[in-house]
Amino acid sequence: RPSMGKTTLAVNIAENTLKCLDKPPLKPFIDLPRMAALAQEMTRDALDAFVRRDAVLARDVLRRDDVVDDLKDQVFRELLTYMMADPGTIERALSLILISRNLERVADHATNIAEDVIFLVEAKDVRHHRAE
Repeated sequence: RPSMGKTTLAVNIAENTLKCLDKPPLKPFIDLPRMAALAQEMTRDALDAFVRRDAVLARDVLRRDDVVDDLKDQVFRELLTYMMADPGTIERALSLILISRNLERVADHATNIAEDVIFLVEAKDVRHHRAE
């Protein structure tokens, strides 16, 4: 673990996963694996865009961030309904919500790299107005 009490996103994901392993799943896992795959692809592509100075690939990373954000919101809404219907699901649901938030943060870091690539290549600041 990193010093000074900070934990990495990966450690948070792992710790919350461990909390869920000995309990039955609340529902089939579809959105979380999709989020994980997207975050991983975005990170790889953002780094590739940096190495190659590829603003086109960087813009593609930016577009995918909205998909990850939407999935995080969907996971939250679904798990909230489980918690409201059965308080016995709260601990598991909260762990899954935290996993989704950490995956979304991984995607945000990839997005930040992609924004920096666009600035590096084109001298254009696309933060806060990505539609361009």
